Amino acid sequence: MYEIFIFLSCKYKYLFLLKLLLLLQLYQNQLRIDFMQQQTLIPQHRKVYEILRSHITDGVFHEGDLLPSENELCTVHKVTRPTIRKALERLANEGYIVRHQGKGSIVKGVPKGVGILSLTGTTSAIGQDNLLTHIVVKPEIRNWSEAFTFPLNQQEIESGCIYLERLRLVNNKPVFFDITMIPNINLPRFTSRNFENKSLFDILRKNYQVEVKGGEQKILSIVADEKLKDYFQVGSGHPVLQLNRKIETNRPGFYIYSQVFCNTDEYALYGTF
Repeated sequence: MYEIFIFLSCKYKYLFLLKLLLLLQLYQNQLRIDFMQQQTLIPQHRKVYEILRSHITDGVFHEGDLLPSENELCTVHKVTRPTIRKALERLANEGYIVRHQGKGSIVKGVPKGVGILSLTGTTSAIGQDNLLTHIVVKPEIRNWSEAFTFPLNQQEIESGCIYLERLRLVNNKPVFFDITMIPNINLPRFTSRNFENKSLFDILRKNYQVEVKGGEQKILSIVADEKLKDYFQVGSGHPVLQLNRKIETNRPGFYIYSQVFCNTDEYALYGTF
């Protein structure tokens, strides 16, 4: 009788493990399908834009360099000329290149200005090599009723938010501490992504087609509290710049909310918003 029990136990364990492996395989297959569908949904001009933009920000092309001609880009990326022109127009509008009739597209470099006041984002404006991002609070789902004095609509309240805290260092000096809240609307697996030394705007743009368009911000001068004194390594009474921001995106009614604290001892903030 005991031997029969052991046999049945082993049999059920085997079936359980087999079922678990099958579920894991189905989950992995679904991830591949989701990724392929996501790639298919991205327009060709966006893909070309992302490639050329990364080549500029990563230093493949430097200020003053001439980008390949439209015909060459068509050949390399296997797309039509209007697609290439659309990608180049966007790069020009964002300040990465200047287009000259008869000459081609000349690289201007990464748009200047500490990006906390710029639509390009901090990572793009300062440069990946000079900027480190430490995650203080990993992305997590929370309920919310307001966002840094900005009122929320009913859909935002009902959906909850994705909350994260980050400390940003410029040349190894703590300069920014920011708290970000994003509506938990159509951002699958967002909390499982790695944000360490990554650009939030880039992740939203590349993976979710969410692009920053503009916004409003309230700027305050405050005294560093105990938390900020520890993060910025400053003494009592140290002045800190506080920005409460409501950032508009290309999704109607979808806003990114953030509260940013800046230690401007060595870095002045400038740019457009």
